[in-house]
Amino acid sequence: MKPRDILDNIKRRFPNELEYHQAVEEVVNTLEDEYELHPEFAKYNILERLIVPDKILSFRVTWTDDNGNVKTNMGYRVQHSNAIGPYKGGIRFHSSVNLSILKFLAFEQTFKNALTTLPMGGAKGGSDFSPRGKSEAEVMRFCQAFTEGLWKNIGADTDIPAGDIGVGGREVGYMYGKHKKLTGDFTGSFTGKGREFGGSLIRPEATGYGNVYFLLEMLKLKNIDIKGKRCLVSGSGNVAQYTCEKLIELGAIPVSLSDSDGYIYDPEGITKEKLQFVMDLKNLYRGRIREYAEEYGCKYVEGARPWSEKGDIALPSATQNEIDADSATELVNNGIIAVSEGANMPSTNEAIAIFQKNKILFAPGKAANAGGVSVSGLEMTQNSARLSWSAEEVDQKLKMIMNNIHESCVKYGTEADGYINYVKGANISGFIKIARAMISQGVF
Repeated sequence: MKPRDILDNIKRRFPNELEYHQAVEEVVNTLEDEYELHPEFAKYNILERLIVPDKILSFRVTWTDDNGNVKTNMGYRVQHSNAIGPYKGGIRFHSSVNLSILKFLAFEQTFKNALTTLPMGGAKGGSDFSPRGKSEAEVMRFCQAFTEGLWKNIGADTDIPAGDIGVGGREVGYMYGKHKKLTGDFTGSFTGKGREFGGSLIRPEATGYGNVYFLLEMLKLKNIDIKGKRCLVSGSGNVAQYTCEKLIELGAIPVSLSDSDGYIYDPEGITKEKLQFVMDLKNLYRGRIREYAEEYGCKYVEGARPWSEKGDIALPSATQNEIDADSATELVNNGIIAVSEGANMPSTNEAIAIFQKNKILFAPGKAANAGGVSVSGLEMTQNSARLSWSAEEVDQKLKMIMNNIHESCVKYGTEADGYINYVKGANISGFIKIARAMISQGVF
């Protein structure tokens, strides 16, 4: 069966899972030529076997709020592929969570983890529970109830969850503690843990730092200096915060941040001091980004993203499909030279086509934001060896991994006219590694 036929079959078998379809289509569109070069892939039906997850776990999560009311949410874990290592991927707590979103995230995670060169498979999980507006005790009770539904299916050599949207160090700590209580084992069953009990230095910073390291490699090929470049950043969580921190360190000028309510645009630039305000606002007080505009007297736009503003580089770091075709057109018309994705699939396929048509440097999330899971893999290594590396050691390893991912993308993505199709390069590089592992292990 040809890749296009496999895609049509997937859409028929799993109707209405639009995010999942989108992620699969992006990969299939870039693999067709390479697939034809390897008849063994079709013989073993590798593409369809890789698209369909190994396992999908779903369970009810029942918990009690502070008023004694019993609440019910759904919990999920999509264990997509363990061809090259144990399942690995984050847990997302957000009202938008559904099976389609988690299947797309697990599919993307499988390719991303393969690109890191570390022995990790792909998975993703979560719940339609939102920590926003909940008390500390309510969040703890929910995390413990969620873990009760999941604990038999995870472990240091089986499936190692981490954080994602709505799941930070606090939530990981509660889930890890409950898992330890149920199993009696103090193992690396989660990453993103606190430093006091096995967490790695640089883990909170890793996705944002790694995205900037990948961006630097793209710019270097074009002899472009990042210093002085005005950067549009979306989001205001860990990824966006540490993207801004690294940009400021390198002399770039981040000018925007956002949350689910709207965005701020600060033409004077977000400085170290202003960024610290955001970190305190979001991490300590769980405030809203509009408070930045109130504090510093800059522009705030409710219910929108910052893609209509002028800038040189865009780093979408919030959520999926935040840049559509219209936003991509605005960015191109405003002179953007590069887009590097800190979030998972923040650009629609139509937006990506516009960037590529205009020869914009475009780094897909599965490559550019792989720094987070890379340092999660390094955390797993430290846990297994009962070691703790310095921040400098971890950061150096992160840089090396991001450089290697960039080299793989260039190897498989350079087109006849010299333009580097990073989407194609990332997809082919990851796919070939996983496909060869699957063939070597037989059909099951």
